[in-house]
Amino acid sequence: MKDKNKKGVGLDTKITNREFKLLLKPEGLDRRSRITQLSSLLVAFCQKVGVEFFHLDNANTGLRNVFFYDTPGEHFRRNNLILRVRESRQNVWVDDWCEVTLKCRAHTLKESLTYSPKANVPHKVRLRLKEEILRGDGLGTARMIYSNNAILDTVPVDAIFDRTLQSVVSFFPDLKKLEVEPELPVRVVGGRTNKVLEACLPLGNLVFGAGVQAHCDVGIWMRSVGDPIIGELAYSYRVTEENRGDLQAHKKADKFFKQLQLALGDWLASGTTKTALVYGKPE
Repeated sequence: MKDKNKKGVGLDTKITNREFKLLLKPEGLDRRSRITQLSSLLVAFCQKVGVEFFHLDNANTGLRNVFFYDTPGEHFRRNNLILRVRESRQNVWVDDWCEVTLKCRAHTLKESLTYSPKANVPHKVRLRLKEEILRGDGLGTARMIYSNNAILDTVPVDAIFDRTLQSVVSFFPDLKKLEVEPELPVRVVGGRTNKVLEACLPLGNLVFGAGVQAHCDVGIWMRSVGDPIIGELAYSYRVTEENRGDLQAHKKADKFFKQLQLALGDWLASGTTKTALVYGKPE
């Protein structure tokens, strides 16, 4: 019996998720009519290329604050580490609980495994090893990065950590490998005013195969309401033992990503990831 997970036949057995991401120009993205236009273009494009799309007409927009922590010398960034906090919002109100994510994101799968993000906390933890597919140098191209994640869903917003590297290590023990002073401060990247307000709207589900259905959404990063700085159109799906070897469906998702860039060329922004904008440095 042939091994379905060999290179060229299926996905690596470590991969748990695939995410396809396209950065969008920010102009007008805070207008409902602009998002409606984008959604209509996506629906029409799916019909053209023969990808089934279950469109959501009445989805609610979620709001959250997004910010990143690092040392003054950016030891996390320089070691392919990202420490992100998301605070959920209901209108003007911030929830008492937040999501904390540590990820090791790198250009190769091997590099992404350099640090284990496993957490030593009583909170619920989700572990994800993601293959992230980004736009390449030109329209209709793609490149991959790999992201090894631990996601803590319900951390008290007032007790994330006490702003030192040692307190972060108490959450994520493998960060001891950094071999820097434990008393080193850990601060919000860019300062407290560098928090981003993110609006996220689910658009629907894309069907690439019987077992490969991707959630599609649009996210908008803003300094404040009415001040968008970047957008992102993304779709993602879980990789399971049942669909890992479905090369036809994975290839269909890849092809769709490249074709979509050509269809939305005027909408797309240059750059790598939203995180790179916060740091002001490419990943």
